[in-house]
Amino acid sequence: MIVEDESIVAIELSDYLEDLSYEVVGIASSGVRGFKMAMELRPDVILMDVNIYGDEDGIDLAKRIKEELSCAIIYITAFTDTNSLERAIETDPASYLTKPFNHKELEVAIKIALKRAILQKDEKKGGIEIDDEFSYDPFSQQLLCRGEYVHLTKQERELLQLLIEANGQLISSIDVESRLWPDKFPSESTRRGVVSRLRSKLKYQFIETVSGQGYRFRF
Repeated sequence: MIVEDESIVAIELSDYLEDLSYEVVGIASSGVRGFKMAMELRPDVILMDVNIYGDEDGIDLAKRIKEELSCAIIYITAFTDTNSLERAIETDPASYLTKPFNHKELEVAIKIALKRAILQKDEKKGGIEIDDEFSYDPFSQQLLCRGEYVHLTKQERELLQLLIEANGQLISSIDVESRLWPDKFPSESTRRGVVSRLRSKLKYQFIETVSGQGYRFRF
């Protein structure tokens, strides 16, 4: 979402973000409209101009929005005075870009902001504590070991999600194959390979093989 009172700047930002394959859900020019739009659309990231129409500036608006939503704020502004910067920092922004900025700066800022937005949502949603060492976040399908992300392939993520969703119930080998390869017919060795790799990343814990039937997750 973009909050910018200069329509030409707002349109240019929107066009550039869409060229990067991001969805711009809305554009607002005032604090009143910006707050209402944010509550309705619940964006992941807001590009927030500091100087906007209305009784409050972009920093005040960002503070109000963040009291209601888990979203990342990128300030875009011509203001570089110490007071504005200190007020902006208090809202914990993902970035603070001063005009004029180049497109590469904005692209990097967006990537950082999206990552922050995901982490904020994860914190609110909470994760699943597998044991004292491992945890899993079903929202982002991320496995963590002692707080560090464990790299999983697409098939490994799908398998772990399926096993945890089952909540200890047996998942047949056929169901595993249908979930991981919906348009293919994998060999038994391919399925076993994915299970084996995921099991090793879990330090050979939690995944139980039921001979001739399938798998279950014990935690």
